[in-house]
Amino acid sequence: MAQAKQGDLVKVHYTGTLEDGSTFDSSADRDPLQFVIGEGMLIPAFEQAIVGMLPGDSRSVHIPADDAYGPYMDELILEVDKNQIPESLNPEEGMQLQITQDDGSSTVVKVVKLTDEKVYLDANHPLAGKDLNFNIELVDIAGH
Repeated sequence: MAQAKQGDLVKVHYTGTLEDGSTFDSSADRDPLQFVIGEGMLIPAFEQAIVGMLPGDSRSVHIPADDAYGPYMDELILEVDKNQIPESLNPEEGMQLQITQDDGSSTVVKVVKLTDEKVYLDANHPLAGKDLNFNIELVDIAGH
């Protein structure tokens, strides 16, 4: 039986947890996640953890924040005048919004603070600054 290698189309089940044991994502109630190892669609350390596995193998992997979504950066807290927010929006703390950047790309931000005149938006990835743990089961290697 062949081991998973770079360029293979694989299917995996996974559960991702934080250091406190809370689950942030899992494929348990869904179809397995399918991707090509080395294509860069996922965290590289997650993809590389599958290299060498056989279908049916399971593995636990710890991915430090720097190798996952990077450090939490205070400079990604954006201060916006309330008059720049559409009146129909009525932002509240914890609300997620999608904003369009100057280059036309969009990003999801979270409202983290409101004052009478300002809205503070956090553009960090929700998992930035967090170490991640994954339990991964290789379900299948396509073509094998």
